[in-house]
Amino acid sequence: MLSSLEGKFPPAILALADGSVFIGQSIGATGTTVGEVVFNTSMTGYQEILTDPSYCQQIVTLTYPHIGNTGVNAEDVESAKVQAAGLIIKDLPSLVSNFRSQGTLQDYLRAESTVAIAGIDTRQLTRRLRTHGAQNGAIVGLAAGEAVTPERIDAAVQAARAAPSMSGLDLAKVVSTRQPYEWTQTEWQLGSGYGTQAQPHLHVVAYDFGVKKNILRMLSQRGCRVTVVPAQTPAAEVRALRPDGVFLSNGPGDPEPCDYAIAAAREIIETGMPVFGICLGHQIMALAAGATTYKMKFGHHGANHPVKDLEDGCVSITSQNHGFAVDAATLPAHLRATHVSLFDGTLQGFAHVDKPAFCFQGHPEALPGPHDIGYLFDRFIQNMEQARAHRASAATETGAQAA
Repeated sequence: MLSSLEGKFPPAILALADGSVFIGQSIGATGTTVGEVVFNTSMTGYQEILTDPSYCQQIVTLTYPHIGNTGVNAEDVESAKVQAAGLIIKDLPSLVSNFRSQGTLQDYLRAESTVAIAGIDTRQLTRRLRTHGAQNGAIVGLAAGEAVTPERIDAAVQAARAAPSMSGLDLAKVVSTRQPYEWTQTEWQLGSGYGTQAQPHLHVVAYDFGVKKNILRMLSQRGCRVTVVPAQTPAAEVRALRPDGVFLSNGPGDPEPCDYAIAAAREIIETGMPVFGICLGHQIMALAAGATTYKMKFGHHGANHPVKDLEDGCVSITSQNHGFAVDAATLPAHLRATHVSLFDGTLQGFAHVDKPAFCFQGHPEALPGPHDIGYLFDRFIQNMEQARAHRASAATETGAQAA
């Protein structure tokens, strides 16, 4: 931690399931939290990262050394609360400087009851996670006046080892909305903030597996009336809403236990309705088509991941946040790969060859960025417009034959 802050915060303990222990300062809530420890290489966007539902039951290590220097505000959130199980950083700057700042990171963490630790060697921690893979951990934030003791360290290690494995966890239904709702907010603009979609020309039903707000904003910005539905909504109920297209959102956990979502996606895609999936939605689409998924060693978490579009050869810098991936070797013949990671060659996107359904593993809606691959939203809009035009043409032809 920066020397100017030494002594201002009580101690904290970070313990990993392998027995590794780091001692730092508690900059969030007092107490103990557990989860899968992952690292994120983004230089900006810590508030968006903390509030991303895809980080449910994960403790996020930010590799950029100075976190908190732009403060926090009420606008830069991706959900209603902090979703990450905890936060690990190296330095907490003593000064906050940003014209939009409304508070400090440490006050925000406390208000959100989020346990966090600063003042540790995040480079050493990241190397351990890269070498040995993501693993469970525990952060113990002590109260003022409390000291680190061997007993507390042992308890932290045991808490880390007792935490559930991410494999097999169905977390989509945990973070999902309980009731359907309409979304009309559009993207943020400097000087005016968020807008409102008043004249939509398309209707999208979005499955909430842990949806980020900016996904909904980007759909709304492009002329969509968005109806958000719970993760376990049957396909028949979605079809009854007569949407122009269906969106399958991002979300946390293992995709394989989400049998309700896999079944719904399969049924909707078979109707020929345009479908677009992101992150967990991408994995669910793969499972619905007969492909398989697997747990990655340490996943992709960051905003600097190069992805190649196999259709035109263009390379985009993308935002990523996932610990599971689709096995490209298991794609059936009616699917074609569209994007691959240039970091490790893993599958980043595919499309149905005979249906207007496609998906992407990364986050094209990334806020604060990058925005290179936002064109996928435009592709979804085009698919819906073409499907609508086809229905109108078919109706006109049927009417003419009847006459």
